[in-house]
Amino acid sequence: MNLYPVRAIYMAEMARTRRTLLQSIVSPVISTSLYFVVFGAAIGSRISEVDGVSYGAFIVPGLIMLMLLTQSVSNASFGIFFPKFSGSIYELLSAPISYLEIVLGYVGAAASKSILLGLIILATSGFFVPLEVAHPFWMLTFLVLTAITFSLLGFIIGIWAEGFDRLQLVPLLVITPLTFLGGSFYSIDMLPPFWQGVTLLNPVVYLVSGFRWSFYGISDVSLGASVAMICLFLAACLATIGWIFRTGYRLKP
Repeated sequence: MNLYPVRAIYMAEMARTRRTLLQSIVSPVISTSLYFVVFGAAIGSRISEVDGVSYGAFIVPGLIMLMLLTQSVSNASFGIFFPKFSGSIYELLSAPISYLEIVLGYVGAAASKSILLGLIILATSGFFVPLEVAHPFWMLTFLVLTAITFSLLGFIIGIWAEGFDRLQLVPLLVITPLTFLGGSFYSIDMLPPFWQGVTLLNPVVYLVSGFRWSFYGISDVSLGASVAMICLFLAACLATIGWIFRTGYRLKP
């Protein structure tokens, strides 16, 4: 594998982030901080604790995960869609670059941005609530795996999308609702038994639950189930991207 093209794509995508620093970094951090203010002050005053953790601290993993999922998908989808839109992707496909190197460059850059944002928001949350990380290794593991997996999903969406409107279709209509309904702001134990069963069909529950366990040692599902879900989703995304490059789906005229 030639690392020079990977580095070139990666650096080009990261340079775009530096040029749009306000939109790429500052805006998500401010938006997440507003969640702390609204949910922590308004709802936190009525819900003192959840599973022995103050409500403000309880929602920190969910807020980080919400940002991580949406930003990973958005960054990766736009990164590969723009070359399609401008027509420069054909030059990329005709260059002596393997498909693996293309994916590593674009997905690596998108995942790096999301991980950086997650760490910034984690640091920012310390100004609002008392924070602790019981299992730092697992916290970083979930952070990195989730960023990579949903960056791969964003890469798929960027290839599938035929216009700018479709780029936001999945994040707005699928990812965000699933995250809000995936226990980001509450424990699923607070739901009636029927809705607990329905909620367990939401794959985001397993990601949020595993990530929250790494902070406080509490979770709605087992750690093994959380790891299995993220690995299963990662494998599905890799298989889909492999099929896209084998068939030329939405890449070749």
